[in-house]
Amino acid sequence: MDRETAGRTGTKKVTVFVGSARKRGATSRAASTFLEQLESFGDTRGEIVFLSDYDLRVCNGCKRCTNEGEERCPMKDDRDALIGKMIASDGVVFASPNYSFQVSAIMKIFLDRLAFLFHRPRFHGKTFTSIVVQAIGMGGRIVKYLEFVGGGLGFNIVKGSCSMTLEPMSQEAQDRMERNLARQSRRFHDRLLRPAFPTPSFLGLMMFRMARTGYRQMLGEDMRDHVHFRDRGWFESDYYYPVHLGPFKKAAGALFDRAAARFFRPRDARPGAGSAVPEQS
Repeated sequence: MDRETAGRTGTKKVTVFVGSARKRGATSRAASTFLEQLESFGDTRGEIVFLSDYDLRVCNGCKRCTNEGEERCPMKDDRDALIGKMIASDGVVFASPNYSFQVSAIMKIFLDRLAFLFHRPRFHGKTFTSIVVQAIGMGGRIVKYLEFVGGGLGFNIVKGSCSMTLEPMSQEAQDRMERNLARQSRRFHDRLLRPAFPTPSFLGLMMFRMARTGYRQMLGEDMRDHVHFRDRGWFESDYYYPVHLGPFKKAAGALFDRAAARFFRPRDARPGAGSAVPEQS
């Protein structure tokens, strides 16, 4: 698609959430490079958000957000302001340095505070990718982890990137990072312009059907996950959003429903449950 055609689709808002406190470090530089490449298409505007600028408190595991609703969280901080930025964006990027072979602490705290959204995903139709920078190896695993996170939140996933940024960065390393981010920005831009609600994969379909059956059969109507799925009609729908399923996926969906119904059947309703061999006289 040429830029003239792309421009007619409307301006897309993309927000990069940076999990590093270094405003001029490698992660920030990679985020800026990615957005510069993306904005060069002429139909995208970006914003960089440093998580360290916000008050994010450590989750205490009370489960109120999942059981009663996110508004019941006792942590009164900036979580909802950051979620609001995600909701207002067409595309979201998580950028993190490789710290101890995982995302940075502030990024992990942010992800932990989004836990209820894995139960009740709300970012369908939006595009996601990740940027990881490192001075040592294993960053590819972090990219895969963040892609899994994005999928769990409902995003359409674009393959992320991992760049070596050992300081001081050589010109060769800088050029390699810029090439990686240029390719990634093109993939991201292409995904932004494609249909927002694609046909789900078999894995995505299975996860949806298993989750909804579990919530319907195992949770009472006082539990937020049950209410959320019920009120959106997800207990009866083919998927999270209206979509045409071909005959094979229709059949697979029905199979997943039956398998989930058996798996989540209350123990006392399963054949042989609660029975005992009578004593011999």
